[in-house]
Amino acid sequence: METEDVSVREQLFHNRVRETIICVLLFSCLYILSYLILTHFRKNAEFVTDDTEDATVNRIALWLCTFTLSVAVCAVLLLPMSILSNEVLLIFPHSYYMQWLNGSLIRGLWNLVFLFSNLSLVFLMPFAYFFTESEGFAGSKKGVMARVYEAVVLLLLLALLVLGMVWVASALLRDDMARKSFYDLWEYYLPYLYSGISFLGVLLLLLCTPFGLSRMFSVTGSLLVKPRLYRLLSVGSLSRHHHESFVLIRFFHSEMRKKASPWQRNLVYPLAMLLLLALTVMCVLMVCFNVLELLLDDTAMPRGMEGISHLNKCDPHLGMASFSMFGSLGAAVQAVLILYLMVSSLVGFYSSPLFTSLLPRAQDTNLTQIIANCVSLLILSSALPVFSRTLGITRFDLLGDFGRYNWLGNFYIVFLYNMLFAGLTSASLIKTVTWAVQRELIRAFDRKYIR
Repeated sequence: METEDVSVREQLFHNRVRETIICVLLFSCLYILSYLILTHFRKNAEFVTDDTEDATVNRIALWLCTFTLSVAVCAVLLLPMSILSNEVLLIFPHSYYMQWLNGSLIRGLWNLVFLFSNLSLVFLMPFAYFFTESEGFAGSKKGVMARVYEAVVLLLLLALLVLGMVWVASALLRDDMARKSFYDLWEYYLPYLYSGISFLGVLLLLLCTPFGLSRMFSVTGSLLVKPRLYRLLSVGSLSRHHHESFVLIRFFHSEMRKKASPWQRNLVYPLAMLLLLALTVMCVLMVCFNVLELLLDDTAMPRGMEGISHLNKCDPHLGMASFSMFGSLGAAVQAVLILYLMVSSLVGFYSSPLFTSLLPRAQDTNLTQIIANCVSLLILSSALPVFSRTLGITRFDLLGDFGRYNWLGNFYIVFLYNMLFAGLTSASLIKTVTWAVQRELIRAFDRKYIR
């Protein structure tokens, strides 16, 4: 009996070590990728200066931004990886080489992403901003440590202000939470704060994603070589509004047309447009189907804190059943749709007049803009799992603290959210696909036959 206990403990130890190694390797790869992305956009003049103190401060702030961006990328991949992992275990249930892929590993990744998201949003990014803007207290000795002391003091003051606002909000909304002591900070107030940040991210996704879905057609069209008909239509619309931009775009497309083969000119562009249209229509149909399920079946509701409390004590059972009625193919489509929605939300975010100034430029983005971009991307990406589950894109239940948002159990909020997304996306799709094409065809007809 004692030998069996030792073997069980050894197995648990080896599993924990294996999961730690996998998480470290995954995060290291994402960190390297994030660092390469940021170094591509950063302004080199801020890191190569005669003032070694400023260069050191900027370098430390860039490392913190790299950490935050890697967490954001991991949050984007979290739900697709979980869905695909379940399908892999269904296909290879007894494979020796797939033993490392289990519910404990997936749940650990969800918990780490939630922890690092809180850490980055509440501490690291505010500290990075204060660190770059600080100069040290008056009368103190100048140096990096003087900036650290000032940044820490400002961060503590900001933390007290935010926690006070959270306590007031909890007192107004929930009297029982307002009676909690300061020692319940980690268990109640920080999750409550992150729930509010996540709700803000979900609302931001609701506004940006429909707009981004409509913008995806024009953005993709600008990157591809168009057939002659579409090229004439776009030329007619650009030449009347943005003459200088039109000259540059015409030169760019003329160079692309010289290098493009006939099948690239006449096949790739229509196929890309049809693929975008199919993905967008599929998203709208899945949301409409989810609306019907919300009206008829209580299990369609995303699970909130109370709904998953019994799951917090055990690992998710992967490899038991597919999360799509169409099997592995449907699960793969779900993963693609989640990534497509994230890309569309980014396109809509940076196309919005409020956030256009945040759009990073290669080798010309200052450190303050990099910090703002990392915070924005982390808010959007950390809300993506909740966003996808609320819309019914997937049936994969939210793991860990991602499901501890009380508003997820509110039927009216979830139902209204689905209706708004379906309505806004449908309106944007109709306007982009039908009205724009009709308008350009009429203009082309006028130019050819009337003039």
